[in-house]
Amino acid sequence: MDLNLKDKIVIVTGGAAGIGRATVTRFEQEGATVISWDVVSDPKIDVTNKEQVEAAANDVVAKYGRIDVLVNNAGIVRDSQLVKWKDGAVSSLMDDATFDSVIAVNLKGVFVCTRAVVPHMIKAGGGVILNASSIVGLYGNFGQTNYAATKAGVISFTKTWARELGRFNIRVNAVAPGFIATEMVKAMPDKILDSMRQHTPLGCMGQPEDIANAYAWLASDAAKFVHGTVLSVDGGLVLGT
Repeated sequence: MDLNLKDKIVIVTGGAAGIGRATVTRFEQEGATVISWDVVSDPKIDVTNKEQVEAAANDVVAKYGRIDVLVNNAGIVRDSQLVKWKDGAVSSLMDDATFDSVIAVNLKGVFVCTRAVVPHMIKAGGGVILNASSIVGLYGNFGQTNYAATKAGVISFTKTWARELGRFNIRVNAVAPGFIATEMVKAMPDKILDSMRQHTPLGCMGQPEDIANAYAWLASDAAKFVHGTVLSVDGGLVLGT
């Protein structure tokens, strides 16, 4: 299938590693021009920094004339139980810094990047916004109050922006990955990895390329009537399996 992504101008946030890096590679394989925004790439872009993001978006348009696709992939994890109770007393709490740091990158970062890019898309006659959610945004997860909240918020962003931006020919969708074998995940203990596989009906974890393929398809003309949806790419994972 020809995805008709050749010569598209694509921004991928968090494109230096994991799913982001696989997404950059996938779009480049389709002939797109891809710009990675990451705190460890060149240019170094902090998605929570309004000035950096707006300047970077302006730079892309100045160089290439437009922005066709924005993949809001950047995200961090800082896990902690809301309240950890031991021997009849509080032993620890999720502190404000742990909560705020995840909200800043995973939720506000998506807002800041999309706000900066959308005016350029409107002027150019359209575009595609793709947001990284997660199955935990649909179902919640133990020890992930902050992360799950951001991924649920991203779903609400997606549905709200689909209503607001469709009239400008800007399609907005989200992808909700399940357990994906990124380098970070593969470094976890074997016991945890085995549990992830056992809880996935297909009996294996996904690869970063599986999510990248979903982004490429959603950005393409093959998905031209897909708008405001959350595509679960999770091997059939459902709550309670």
